[in-house]
Amino acid sequence: MKVAIFIGSISDKKTMKAATEILKNFNIYYKSYVISAHRLPDVLSNTIKKIEHEGTDVIIAGAGLSAHLPGIISSKTILPVIGVPIHNNNGLLGGMDSLFSMVQMPKDVPVATVGINNSYNAGLLAIHILSIKNMDLKKSLLEFRIKKRKKLINEIEQYL
Repeated sequence: MKVAIFIGSISDKKTMKAATEILKNFNIYYKSYVISAHRLPDVLSNTIKKIEHEGTDVIIAGAGLSAHLPGIISSKTILPVIGVPIHNNNGLLGGMDSLFSMVQMPKDVPVATVGINNSYNAGLLAIHILSIKNMDLKKSLLEFRIKKRKKLINEIEQYL
């Protein structure tokens, strides 16, 4: 099971850290790439071919502003692509520009999109996708959910 994480700029690495942490928690192998879709389109295309050949199962792509990276990746592969819209200090729209860019993909080029800066959910969604064919991972994911549920119930009971 492999996940590829793409970010369009080194400045987005901090936002994508939560995805890597949840993947590590489930012992999912991942590799990260910093490639601008606009500035290095040929490098991006070659890297997508490479990760497909290596057996990557899911792609997570974070991008800000025009946020074309996840859509361009999706146009070049049939692997599932999870987009993380990133709000950065250069944008004036609070990440909404990135969010709209990802969720308004044209037909036939899907990008599953999580909330602004929510790379944690992108990582968890990748784990859900991978668990479809891996029973050990599915079991771990169910245990994770039960543990989270019990923790929440305990927190709520403290306030009752």
